[in-house]
Amino acid sequence: MSESPEAAVTAIDDLLQRHIDGPDHGAPEVPTPVPSLHLAVVTCMDARIKVFDVFGLVHGEAHILRNAGGIVTDDVIRSLSISQRKLKTREVIVMQHTSCGLSTFTDDEFRADLEADTGLRPTWAVEAFREVKDSVKQSVERVRRSPFVPYIGNVRGFVYDVQTAALTEVD
Repeated sequence: MSESPEAAVTAIDDLLQRHIDGPDHGAPEVPTPVPSLHLAVVTCMDARIKVFDVFGLVHGEAHILRNAGGIVTDDVIRSLSISQRKLKTREVIVMQHTSCGLSTFTDDEFRADLEADTGLRPTWAVEAFREVKDSVKQSVERVRRSPFVPYIGNVRGFVYDVQTAALTEVD
């Protein structure tokens, strides 16, 4: 038995009400889209990662780019290119984490599941991984080797431990 659309309260409805009731008043004190620390952070979409808390960031200090795994994909390179070339960022942090969902399956498994469900194989790479440190190293190298990202002198990679909040730099 399904509820009528009027009776169902969705997560989106709940968040819209939280916005109305909450303290967000925009960012009138931040007059520009240029982040004051000239920093971009690439990280995972995992809901356990509170990026602003991890680094003690405040609004206006950094660009935050999130996707499944915190993988440097073509779209992340696109965003970093815009961030550096038009919005003056000069440093990049790549931060992935322990217990990531992308380490629980393989590319082939996921692609096969998608094909079984939809009849189509995705054209994009899943980029699942077993060892998070290796994935961080690969993503850092993708930034450093991209011809579209001009400022590669300070690109650093980290693993965030979701259990302890420890942050470990990856060489």
